[in-house]
Amino acid sequence: MVIRDELYDIGMRQRRAMFGTQGADARVDTTTDLNDKLEDFVTRTTFGDVWQRPGLSLAARSEVTFAMLLANGKEHELRVHTEGALENGVSPVALREIVLQGLLYCGIPAAVLGVRVLREVFDARGIGDVLDGEAEATRMKERS
Repeated sequence: MVIRDELYDIGMRQRRAMFGTQGADARVDTTTDLNDKLEDFVTRTTFGDVWQRPGLSLAARSEVTFAMLLANGKEHELRVHTEGALENGVSPVALREIVLQGLLYCGIPAAVLGVRVLREVFDARGIGDVLDGEAEATRMKERS
């Protein structure tokens, strides 16, 4: 049984802000005996409590979450939290830089996963591959 209280309401507002209706209402409205306590925990504790704490901004929480999911190779959740990070104001360049940092500390497979997920989410959002012109500047420098 999902507990509908103030934490639940706050958590649902946060989930909707980050993931839209499909990522929020659709998840909890279709719970079953198998997953209702999981969705209750995610809504109330994760988004209704911890994500509301004052010590980090939503963008910083998104960056940390993205990095931890990258480090653990959690592809589905990484994709979901890429969407949430963008909604929380994390720039595409910052997400790329987290993947680059992950290359150093998590390895090539994690970075490849991160780039693949970013490309998919960015393409779906119409962001594309040109973020800051760094690649083109490098190519131009090599040509001269």
